[in-house]
Amino acid sequence: MQTYRRRTADTILQKKLASTGAVLIEGTKWCGKTTTAGQIARSILYMQNPSSKQQNLEMAEINPGLLLQGNTPRLIDEWQLAPKLWDAVRFEVDQRDEFGQFILTGSAVPADTTQISHSGTGRISRLLMRPMSLHESGDSSGEVSLKELFEGNTNISGRNEIDLERLAFLICRGGWPKSVDSSETAALQQALNYFDSVVNMDISRVDNTQRDAEKARRLLRSYARSVGSQAKIPSITRDVFVNEISENEDVTGKAATINAYINALKKVFVIEDTPAWNPNLRSQTAIRTSDTRYFTDPSIGSAALGLGPRDLINDLNTMGLLFENLCIRDLRIYAEALDGNVYHYRDKNGLECDAVVHLRNGSYGLIEIKLGGDTRIAEGTETLNKLAATLDTTKMKSPAFKMLITGVGNYAYRRKDGILIVPAGCLKE
Repeated sequence: MQTYRRRTADTILQKKLASTGAVLIEGTKWCGKTTTAGQIARSILYMQNPSSKQQNLEMAEINPGLLLQGNTPRLIDEWQLAPKLWDAVRFEVDQRDEFGQFILTGSAVPADTTQISHSGTGRISRLLMRPMSLHESGDSSGEVSLKELFEGNTNISGRNEIDLERLAFLICRGGWPKSVDSSETAALQQALNYFDSVVNMDISRVDNTQRDAEKARRLLRSYARSVGSQAKIPSITRDVFVNEISENEDVTGKAATINAYINALKKVFVIEDTPAWNPNLRSQTAIRTSDTRYFTDPSIGSAALGLGPRDLINDLNTMGLLFENLCIRDLRIYAEALDGNVYHYRDKNGLECDAVVHLRNGSYGLIEIKLGGDTRIAEGTETLNKLAATLDTTKMKSPAFKMLITGVGNYAYRRKDGILIVPAGCLKE
């Protein structure tokens, strides 16, 4: 049996349970939702247990309240098998009038909402889990804390133990909990198994609409080539229907199909695009508002492209894109713990910043992501300084920090100009 590794979501779950009657944990499958919930639950109902599944389903129809009896917080796993449990939980929370009563977990495939009559607002809060960050998986030393940077502690130091070969493996392995303590061969296979499951089953199961697995594969392959960009739907559509569309043909009809596929993949948390950041600027420069394309985990992109660690090392441009996706994954996890979100910035003049972590209190940090190399690092620092100079700090706060996350490089340190150079292998929440 695997030893439980601490998750950033552990603390978030405890905070939510302390302030709401029930918590729904959402996220891609295999990311550890049930395992994490099980660490704090004091009683558990496994709805899909073969020995009691049919009885559980019948009871959910006849007397759902009986299934909710048990020590609290009570975990209801695979609750979506009996969607009426949602209203039962909401009602029970009202009756008990106490926090921390229930945790709901289940497949990434959503429940049939036609059987749910109440949104759960005020009674059921949501927690989004993702695959493990490098710090959660034990691959980051955690010597540089994002929380401490926002608190003003920017005199950083740290040593990075991740070299190029290890980084390529971590991109392809991803943050799937089952893969972390597995052999390298087994770990890499986990991501491939996940990818095959998505295209062959999940994309159709999400709303009971049969979708073509090969089109799903081509869509995810196109997405992988577009990671970190604002690729338009017509461009992705031409990639998917490459042998079916002439050069000047209108793709509107087929684009609707691609939109439906993308929405399905978002619902099962395979795709997670990054919204645009809209700050106050000194000038009237127009800000591009298109979302930036990313996967919830970089291993989905490498699997879509059919690439392994050695392939990435031989194609550093592609590796750089997927490394950016890895960093965005980790920043999302770390920002969630700080009550923040991750955004992307791009204006009409081409000034672009890979990530802006913006907290609810108005604090924010500007972040560029580069695989490595002196030239790339110089480009990244120039971008950070240019963006900082355009911000109107009479109408918003100055950035709490400017940071360049690198893939390779031995040390985390603060430059003389105040910019932080931080290897991904040194960062934590």
